[in-house]
Amino acid sequence: MTADDSFSRLDDDGYPAYTMGRAADMLGTTQAFLRAVGDAGLITPLRSEGGHRRYSRYQLRIAARARELVDRGTPVEAACRIVMLEIRLEEAQRVNAEHCRSTPEGCPRTAA
Repeated sequence: MTADDSFSRLDDDGYPAYTMGRAADMLGTTQAFLRAVGDAGLITPLRSEGGHRRYSRYQLRIAARARELVDRGTPVEAACRIVMLEIRLEEAQRVNAEHCRSTPEGCPRTAA
């Protein structure tokens, strides 16, 4: 691996660059919270060769959204489910928009 390869990973949202401790510090939360959102299936950190959890920036954004909900009083499991549904909705909207762009007549507008 060259230095250029290593530096290119700095821009990769999916690269698991952050240890559990660093991730918890960045989110202003505890390592237990990160374990809880992992146990709930919201994020699955990559494991280093030594078995340590590593998180990507994308995973940290997801965990941060769950933390917002928990801070407002939502139980962790419910917050994780809400975030999972938000992600699915965003993906469905993206797919629908792509479909509308690829259809010659586009998609019909609905009244707001």
